[in-house]
Amino acid sequence: MSISERQYYNAFNLMPFMGPAKLKMLLAHFKSLENAWRSGIDDLLASGIENKTVLRMIDFKKNISPEKEYEKLAEENIELVTFKDERFPNLLLEISSSPAMIYLKGSLSNSDICLAVVGSRKLSPYGTQAASFLSKELSASGLTLVSGLAFGADTVAHLECVKQKKRTIAVLGGGLDEKSIYPLSNRKLARDISGSGALISEYPIGTPPLKQHFPARNRIISGLSKGVLVIEASESSGSLITAKFSLEQNRDVFAVPGSIFSGNSIGTNNLIKLGAKLASRPRDILEELDIETSLDASKLKDIIPDNDDEKLILENLARDNATHIDQLSKNIKMNMNSLSSLLTLMEIKGKVKNIGGMRYIIAN
Repeated sequence: MSISERQYYNAFNLMPFMGPAKLKMLLAHFKSLENAWRSGIDDLLASGIENKTVLRMIDFKKNISPEKEYEKLAEENIELVTFKDERFPNLLLEISSSPAMIYLKGSLSNSDICLAVVGSRKLSPYGTQAASFLSKELSASGLTLVSGLAFGADTVAHLECVKQKKRTIAVLGGGLDEKSIYPLSNRKLARDISGSGALISEYPIGTPPLKQHFPARNRIISGLSKGVLVIEASESSGSLITAKFSLEQNRDVFAVPGSIFSGNSIGTNNLIKLGAKLASRPRDILEELDIETSLDASKLKDIIPDNDDEKLILENLARDNATHIDQLSKNIKMNMNSLSSLLTLMEIKGKVKNIGGMRYIIAN
């Protein structure tokens, strides 16, 4: 596609009332957006766009220079990728509400196997630990993690990828220019992500991260991915919107189980009730996505305790002979409440496995 045509994609996208559906109507009628830009009222109406919108388009065009606006993208090191480009993500093309274009800072590859990781912006200590562990292991297995750069689960997922110099994609609800990146505290993280992964948005530069943009942003997060992992979510969490989009797009939904007494786990526990796949270890996700071979088998067997309590538990469990929690409590002289909490966290980490009836083994 010529630079000239990309300029007109960007120019039309600067009109906030021109969504993907209207842009595709123009393309169907005029064959190019440059032709549409240069057309008058009668021709624009013939494309099927309603009169009110056509009049607004004519008015907006008076104050937009396609060439100058496109130059601003280059100044910010931002590319524009249209749905007709080979680099446009194949999975994103499959969804019914696919954007006509995305802005990109970094690099895209259709060879990426993507998993969305979302969750509460106010993670509990349990949620933080689960998000950190699962993101680290899934990223190490070769998955590209997709999230939204928000506080909480999004930040943890992106950070774990960046630490390992693995690919991650952040989908934003505003422009990709430095001034529009939100939250402010994640601007450095955004720069790090673009260095080895990608920042993506369907909004032009200068667009503030408005509240109404985020549900639409979430359809892209799920649309890029083979599945969505929800770490923690309250009953009304925005993460559930992403899960809903994922189901509508025929993608897998995974959820980390949580305490029945935690408000942060109501959403995830409900997802499991409704059929989401319970994710207590990386293998639960990798097996479901049929990418088990991405894991380093030797790494799975190398179970290293994080502290003395975990070491004590592992020393008193076997791989092929289950131990009931009551017996384990007696053996290591640890009270039941503390032991139960530790075993739950160790199961999330993939170190132990409850095979039923509160009987535990070392995970294979």
